[in-house]
Amino acid sequence: MTHPSPADPDLSHVGPRDKAEILAQALPYIRKFHGKTLVIKYGGNAMTDPALQADFAEDVVLLKLVGMNPVVVHGGGPQIETALNRLGKKGHFIQGMRVTDEETMEVVEWVLAGQVQQDIVGLINQAGGKAVGLTGRDGGLIRAQKLKMLDKSDSTKEHDIGFVGDIVSIDPSVVKALQDDAFIPVISPIGFGEENESYNINADVVAGKLATVLKAEKLVLLTNTPGVLNKAGELLTDLTAREIDELFADGTISGGMLPKIEGALDAAKSGVNAVHIIDGRVPHAMLLEILTDQAYGTMIRSH
Repeated sequence: MTHPSPADPDLSHVGPRDKAEILAQALPYIRKFHGKTLVIKYGGNAMTDPALQADFAEDVVLLKLVGMNPVVVHGGGPQIETALNRLGKKGHFIQGMRVTDEETMEVVEWVLAGQVQQDIVGLINQAGGKAVGLTGRDGGLIRAQKLKMLDKSDSTKEHDIGFVGDIVSIDPSVVKALQDDAFIPVISPIGFGEENESYNINADVVAGKLATVLKAEKLVLLTNTPGVLNKAGELLTDLTAREIDELFADGTISGGMLPKIEGALDAAKSGVNAVHIIDGRVPHAMLLEILTDQAYGTMIRSH
């Protein structure tokens, strides 16, 4: 059978028999995941390239139409950076984390919960879905507290990075209510504290915790990399939680992939059956990963 190449998902040149085979291959997956929740972290190129944005929205709507329950959690680092630059605010980072003062937090909130979220909601609705935007405030979804950041070289020293949050608890009732009414929730990673203050939270962390609390079948993380690579630069398509621990220990996984994988690993160890780290630069990668035998990234199984 001729598979369309990852960079060429257009099936117009594929014969009727091959098309039927592709659809037939999807059927067992559709049956298996019908009625199940999928939490999708949307970020990277998939979020900034207009053609990939449209593909993503179509994929989410199709998953909903065949009976799955997609929940989207989005980031927005580049968009926040652009907005801050426009205001003449220089970004200040400590140990890779943006220091978020009150003014920066206001910008973060209107970029994530305003511009970015509404763009995604609009794209999904345009593709035939019914999306609803939420932040952590809505329905008391994400309670947060100030993130305590210890110095890497001196654990007695703590850095103040402002309104960056750590999740205290997630109440998923508003998400479940929307799902029951055939809506697709689109969630901005903003939590609220005891004094009603807002906190910016890492979107990968929110997606991982939400997947755990919702008892999701899958957590899907769209990234700008092919997936988890071994030391020779080859894609590892199927890993268990134990194998991931070994890749941490020997230094194979490092740098920017660390926080992403840590969140994925927590979810896999907390009952989410499979975590997919997939290449968001490949058109329709999410659909191909979930509904076919082809691997378009790394799947981490809970056992």
